[in-house]
Amino acid sequence: MSAAGGLLAVLALGFAGAAQSATTGWPLAKAHTDVGSLASLQRGARNFVNYCLGCHSLQYMRYSQLAEDLALTEQELRDNLMFTGERIYDPMRTAMPPEQARIWFGNAPPDLSLIARSRGVDYVYTFLKSFYVDPSRPTGANNALLANTVMPNVLATRQGEQRPRYEERPAADGKPAQHLAALEAGAPGEMTAEEFDGFVRDTVTFLEYVSEPAKAERKALGVWVILFLLMFTGFAYLLYKEYWKDVK
Repeated sequence: MSAAGGLLAVLALGFAGAAQSATTGWPLAKAHTDVGSLASLQRGARNFVNYCLGCHSLQYMRYSQLAEDLALTEQELRDNLMFTGERIYDPMRTAMPPEQARIWFGNAPPDLSLIARSRGVDYVYTFLKSFYVDPSRPTGANNALLANTVMPNVLATRQGEQRPRYEERPAADGKPAQHLAALEAGAPGEMTAEEFDGFVRDTVTFLEYVSEPAKAERKALGVWVILFLLMFTGFAYLLYKEYWKDVK
């Protein structure tokens, strides 16, 4: 597991489907996830295990279901993704004791089983991409979407540094105040901007799948249901024409 594993700490605020954050006004970027992409789900599972599972649980997801849905053998599961359970039927629980988490973060990091469904994939995607350098914070980082988050920027080595650019705007009381206007690239990371976008998108895709494992199957089944209804409508129309063809 990555040395950064498990420090992905607070993803728990925001509003699903909102065009922007209600707390900071920071615009949400479109995640463009695809839970029907097996390759994306496999990469996202790898990312989650290496960067999130050390702190966050997925209490409603069992390793056995993960292997079945992601087309993994039991050996592949044990070698690459199974670091916190002893049996494949165990749920994906964090290895961090709650007491230790409270010491580090003040509160135990939330379970992320339903985070993509409750907050929205665009929110989670934007949150993970919106960290910037802030020496005034205990972790040395802040987030444009969720101001003063206690979560450290565990993906900084991948993304690189982002530095804030402020503009002076009137505050609620009419007095001028500094507002975060944009994030600008600082020291580069291990990935290009395009590669990092894909990395985050895969991670969010995996969280979207975990929040509703049957979603891809349901959407695929929905296509066949629509086709059946269209075919049935065609037959019903032809039958209607046959019944009424001699009626003047």
